[in-house]
Amino acid sequence: MTNVESFALTVKSTNHFQMTDTKNVSSEKTSGLRAPLLPFVLITSLFFMWGMANNLTDTLLAAFRRIMSMTDFETAWIQIAFYGSYFCLALPAAIFIKRFTYQSGVLLGLGMYVVGALLFYPASIAMQYSFFLAALFILAGGLSVLETACNPYIIAMGDPKTATRRLNLAQSFNPIGSISGVVISKFFILSHLDIADAGERAAMTPEQLGAIQEAELSAVMGPYVTIGLALLVLWIIIAKTRMPKASDETATINLRPSLRRLLNNKNYVMGVVAQFFYVGAQICVWSFTIQYVMGELGVREAAASNYYIAALVIFTIFRFINTFLMKYFRPENLLILSALLGAFSTFLVITGGGYAGVYALVAISGFMSLMFPTIFGLASKGLGMDTKIGSSGLIMAIGGGAVLPPLQGLLSDMTGSIGISFWVPLICFLIIAGYGLISKKHNNVNA
Repeated sequence: MTNVESFALTVKSTNHFQMTDTKNVSSEKTSGLRAPLLPFVLITSLFFMWGMANNLTDTLLAAFRRIMSMTDFETAWIQIAFYGSYFCLALPAAIFIKRFTYQSGVLLGLGMYVVGALLFYPASIAMQYSFFLAALFILAGGLSVLETACNPYIIAMGDPKTATRRLNLAQSFNPIGSISGVVISKFFILSHLDIADAGERAAMTPEQLGAIQEAELSAVMGPYVTIGLALLVLWIIIAKTRMPKASDETATINLRPSLRRLLNNKNYVMGVVAQFFYVGAQICVWSFTIQYVMGELGVREAAASNYYIAALVIFTIFRFINTFLMKYFRPENLLILSALLGAFSTFLVITGGGYAGVYALVAISGFMSLMFPTIFGLASKGLGMDTKIGSSGLIMAIGGGAVLPPLQGLLSDMTGSIGISFWVPLICFLIIAGYGLISKKHNNVNA
């Protein structure tokens, strides 16, 4: 079956879609459910949009490093603000969705995304790094709400037996957005950076430096404001569309019992840990790709971004390939293999250098492609009435993107080698492989 056929089968329209979140729903009642086409397409489009935001933001580390002559650790504050917001907003988002509906969560998250993007305009006028960080925090908070709502929403849209595969399908559009974000950055941000390096900027008068930075920060602002205006239109469309409720039968929030059950679920807890280290590894790899390529090949930001784009293209292709392979292989086995190959490629980045190191760095993205949705699906398996609160824990784990990249940046600054700093994601991949083994054992016991 082709991916196109799989997509058509997955989103086959029905007028009878209704989903509860109770723990003991029988397979007879849930088997064969299909998601309504338009709501599925609209929710899947959001995977594209937050992929665009994530990877457009990753390129800002290289941009601000030049614009404001920052160290690797200082630029990593971009990821602290961005992924720290994910951590802070995920649980409140889950409670909000539990109280209302998935659609309400989508509209709240998308609205925050719009506001954060539009705040780049006053930030560019103020020309203060802290203002950009504040705008990113609000924007990423919206993404946290969106992911908390959309991932379990996609899981709820159909047969539980194919939930992980369905989520991989929806997530396949995320890297397409990622590629779009880097392409936008390449042509509208990175290519507009002045060639003056930190030493040359230090020798400039305040007026000269201010004029250069004003033009560069205006280039940073443009794509975000444009995206914000486009998303405002999408917000209106979703608000006007009749969406399947796919919510609890009641709005009762029993947070303490849910947390107790979740904390006693080893597969879930270790899934949250694995997700923390996966997102940390992904952001480490992608945040420092441009800088690694610049150092190894002696090129500037715009040219180095071509390799980042290549990595995201490979990530996208392998996401569809892995969705297909899940028809024939257990997700746990694919996760273990991908994590080990990712660790091996990262070791080549550390020890290789030159084109060999760059090619190995690009290859890592192919092995990372299935990790987020597969960990999410495996950890969510069997959560029943605790799915919404459980999903918030898996989204909070995205906070790994706020913790690990600064550690990598600090290691790079201390050793003077961006290559050596890739020991951080290598260790993460080994932890992910360990979770694959734990989940496999768990599912064998409960088969």
